[in-house]
Amino acid sequence: MPVEVRLPTVLRPHAGGQSTVSANGGTIGEVLNDLVASYPAMAGQVLTEEGTLHRFVNVYVDDDDVRYLEQLDTKVPDGATVSILPAVAGG
Repeated sequence: MPVEVRLPTVLRPHAGGQSTVSANGGTIGEVLNDLVASYPAMAGQVLTEEGTLHRFVNVYVDDDDVRYLEQLDTKVPDGATVSILPAVAGG
């Protein structure tokens, strides 16, 4: 079942300008791989060449940061919203 993926402004040009898109998968890794399959320009923006989560983005399932869960193995329940946000560095 597809889930809604919310994209930050910086990634929207890679998805035809859309702020939300649909992707399929039972885990964050599957959802992100499906996202890249649908929008190839997104490759390298959310996942590294090694297939790990890019350090410049934060990914949430509903309100939970996947970095503090199971990262790419984090389960994505039906009806969940996945949000991709740019990482913000403090100074």
